[in-house]
Amino acid sequence: MADYTKPAPNSRPPSVDRIVRSGGAAALVDVHGRSEVTRAARLVLSDLRQKLLNGEATDLAEEAVVGAMSQLLARVSDHPLRRVLNLTGTVLHTNLGRATLPKEAIDAVVDVARGASNLEYDIAAGSRGDRDQHLEAALQRLVGCEAATVVNNNAAAVMLVLNTLALGRQVPVSRGELVEIGGSFRIPEIMSGSGCTLREVGTTNRTHLKDFERALGPDTGLVMKVHTSNYVIEGFTASVTEKELAALCQSNGLPFVVDLGAGSLVDLRRYGLPHEPTPAETLRAGADLVTFSGDKLLGGPQAGIIAGRKSLIDRLKANPMKRALRCDKMTIAALGAVLRLYADPDRLAERLPTLRALTRPIDEIRALADRLVEPFSRSFTGRASVTVVECTSVIGSGALPRKTIPSVGIAFCPLGERSSGTALSRICRSFAGLPTPVIGRIHDGAFVLDLRCLEHADELERIAGQLRIEP
Repeated sequence: MADYTKPAPNSRPPSVDRIVRSGGAAALVDVHGRSEVTRAARLVLSDLRQKLLNGEATDLAEEAVVGAMSQLLARVSDHPLRRVLNLTGTVLHTNLGRATLPKEAIDAVVDVARGASNLEYDIAAGSRGDRDQHLEAALQRLVGCEAATVVNNNAAAVMLVLNTLALGRQVPVSRGELVEIGGSFRIPEIMSGSGCTLREVGTTNRTHLKDFERALGPDTGLVMKVHTSNYVIEGFTASVTEKELAALCQSNGLPFVVDLGAGSLVDLRRYGLPHEPTPAETLRAGADLVTFSGDKLLGGPQAGIIAGRKSLIDRLKANPMKRALRCDKMTIAALGAVLRLYADPDRLAERLPTLRALTRPIDEIRALADRLVEPFSRSFTGRASVTVVECTSVIGSGALPRKTIPSVGIAFCPLGERSSGTALSRICRSFAGLPTPVIGRIHDGAFVLDLRCLEHADELERIAGQLRIEP
C-alpha cells in the first residue's frame, strides 16, 4: 500500500547545504556568519517538513526559505536591551532604566571602554591602586564624609553594611520603616540575607526613643534608620530623629546607620522642589554611615554609595563580599563624571538630565505639545482624536511620593466604536512597535504621552510619520 504520510518527491524541501550555498543566503552569511545561517536553515527546513507531514500548504521555493531564515535571524540577533522614549510621566522610571546619563558621563564610559585604564593602578606610585580612589575625593567634598565606597546598587550597600557590622547580631529598626524597595525586595529580607536578625521596635505609626532603648542589648550590632522615601504615614504619628538615635548609639558604643535610598546630593528646594534629606545633612545629624543610590535623584548610573566614618568604611572594604558587589570601570567612570557636575551647582539643572526634567518650565513643555499635535492628528485621522492635555508627572523610584509636577501631554482618544480598551491597547502597541519604542500611559480612557522627559522634539515628530495603526 502507498505511504500517504510521505511527501511526493517533487514536494520535498531543499537541502540545508543547497540553501546555505545559494545566492540569496550569501548576504545573510556576510551579516550573521555561516554557522548562524546554517542553524537558521535547519530550523526553517525542519518546520517546513513538519508542515508537509501535517498536510499544510507550504511554499518550498528557495526565495521563500531564505526569506523565512532572514526573519528568524533578525529576531534572534536583535539587541535585547533597546533605547525607548520614556513619555510615561514618571521621570525616574525603574522599568525604563531610571536616570538618563548626561553627555559627560556617556563620554567617560566610552573613553574607558575602548581600552585599558588605571582602574586599580596608581599611576603616580607605579603600583596597584584602589578603584574607590577615583570617586572618594569627590564624595568627601560633596557629602562631607571621612571616607566612602561604592557598590553596584543601594540594596547591595545595605547588605554590605549589615553583613560587616552586624553579622549574627540584632539590628533594631522601627516597624514604620520596614519598607519594600521595589521588585518585592524588603528590608527584613535584606537583613536576613545579610546574616543578621531584625529587631522590630515601636509600631507602624508611632515609634519612640524608649522603644530603641529597650531593644538594645549585648546582641545588638548596630541601629538602622530607613528613610521612607516611597510612602508617607500621616495622622497620629511619631518617629525618632536622627540626632536622638545618634546620641543613643554613641552612648552605647554602637554604629548608627541611615539608609536614605534616593539620596539627593543637593537641597532640592533651590530648584523649586520639596526638600529631600541629603547624605550631608544625615552625617551632620550624627550618623556614622549613610547609604544611598547613584541612579535616582543623584542622576547617575546604577550604584550604591556608602559614606561616613573611615574606620567603618575600612571594615567594609575588608569584607570579601565587597569584591562580589564592586562596580566595574564603566560605572565608576560614569559616576565620577556625574559627581564632577555637582561642583558647579549654578549650571547643574541644565547639565544633569534628571534635574533638567524635574525643573522643566511648563510653558516649554506646552510649546512642544502644540508643535507635535498636528503631525500626530494626521496619522490618526478617523481613528482617534489627538489633543493637548494638562497632566501631572511624578519623580518615581520611590522619591517624594506625594509630589506631583504639572506637565503637558498629547492624548489619543479612540473615536466612536473604536473607543474601547482594545482600541487603546492597539494604540499602545503601535507606539511600542516603532523602531524606537515610545512608552506612554493610559489615563481616563486615552493614551497619553507626557512630554516632560522629551529631549528632542524632532525625533518624536519623525515618529509621527512612521506610525502604522493596526486596523
